[in-house]
Amino acid sequence: MYQRIDGGKWRHVWVVSDIHGCYQWLMDELKRRHFNPYEDLLISVGDVIDRGPDSIKCLQLMNEKWFRAVRGNHEQMAIDSLDNNDFALWTMNGGIWFTRLEHTQQQLALTLLNACRELPHIIEITCANGLNVIAHADYPAAEYRWQKPVSAQHVLWDRDRLMGFMVGKGQGIGGADHFWFGHTPLDRRYDFNNLHYIDTGAVFDGYFTLAQLQ
Repeated sequence: MYQRIDGGKWRHVWVVSDIHGCYQWLMDELKRRHFNPYEDLLISVGDVIDRGPDSIKCLQLMNEKWFRAVRGNHEQMAIDSLDNNDFALWTMNGGIWFTRLEHTQQQLALTLLNACRELPHIIEITCANGLNVIAHADYPAAEYRWQKPVSAQHVLWDRDRLMGFMVGKGQGIGGADHFWFGHTPLDRRYDFNNLHYIDTGAVFDGYFTLAQLQ
């Protein structure tokens, strides 16, 4: 469930909002920031696939040494669909691209989606800005601890903490300096205490948010 990364191995480290198949747009954003794939690292908050124009190319990012991702609920829906041979929920939520692929491309996509089973739910990375924890929707505890058992379902889906902040309730999470989440499309990045919600809805006519950790 957890993965630990040594930020000291990289010149710059960025965390990016939900990609959702918007491959070329992401490449353009990285170019604007002079991202160097030999020295820099990009970490995704999950949901690299679905809804956008190029889920396969986004899945292929997993093979790049400069890219890491946590598991999003869309990757989980895809895995569950393959396991249960029931594509209804995934298709309704942007997975229709998979069923429309011709055979060769579908086999490639299958290989890439099966590799998503190895994605962690939580990434811990120490950077110049301190200890960062990255998860898709939430870290469902009052305090972070490496390898602490938490609900995978809540990590992937839960919006309760964010909704509480929106009405002035709630507090930060202990155990780390910064927590980075995606999942819920917002009109802008929201920061509450040490929690950062960065899904600014690129695929929904919003924009990408890239936060530099060092």
